[in-house]
Amino acid sequence: MSINLNAAAEALRQARQSRQTIAPITKTYQVSGLDEAYAVAQINTEYKVSQGARIIGKKVGLTSKAVQQQLGVDQPDFGILFDDMEYLDGDAVPVSQLMQPKIEAEIAFILGKDLSGQAPSWGEFLAALAYAVPALEIVDSAIQDWKITLEDTVADNASCGLYLLGSQPVAIGSVNFAETGMQLDVNGETRSVGSGAACLGHPLKAAWWLAKTMAERGISLKSGEVILSGALGPMVNVKAGDLVSARIGSLGTISCQLV
Repeated sequence: MSINLNAAAEALRQARQSRQTIAPITKTYQVSGLDEAYAVAQINTEYKVSQGARIIGKKVGLTSKAVQQQLGVDQPDFGILFDDMEYLDGDAVPVSQLMQPKIEAEIAFILGKDLSGQAPSWGEFLAALAYAVPALEIVDSAIQDWKITLEDTVADNASCGLYLLGSQPVAIGSVNFAETGMQLDVNGETRSVGSGAACLGHPLKAAWWLAKTMAERGISLKSGEVILSGALGPMVNVKAGDLVSARIGSLGTISCQLV
């Protein structure tokens, strides 16, 4: 493993621990290309697991054209979800432990079967899903002022922060996810609107992209794991004290108090 990649991983880890943003690691440590960026992220994934964290899901990032334009990137990425990131509808969520939080509304899928080995067909993927729930993801970047390239956000675990899941599961076949509308309010003011079609054309296709990408990289998806399928509209800056709520079509509402 390159000294630069290990140094980049340590810099990102220290930034999150100290809550002090850093310059883009693509410049400081010459991290170049997605393979190197994912290698940096993997170093920190292994570190967190060694410290007792448990992997409970994966996320698809940068699925919305609006979010890609906000950040100046042009393709999706993925990150790892750990047990200390998860909250439920109605919880108080400690964004004060983050640096530059932004929130987005998403659809989460929960796996009912393991997916490992070869990339799953569409049918195999659908058969592995148990249900869907509304979700909020609070993304966060260790890179100063969100001045990121695709490699910067990939290395930073796809800018993962925290996430919330709705408490009422919905059957996969009962919802037209592409036509599902989304409205996100902060302190009673509508700040973001969108639809399932904004998420790589269809949230299920975004989640399938993740499953195939994981298979290509030799990473399994396990029964019970969460897949956050990606933003349904633009991200919104938030801070401690904000009250956030979102309605995601027939999946219902989800809300939280940020503290």
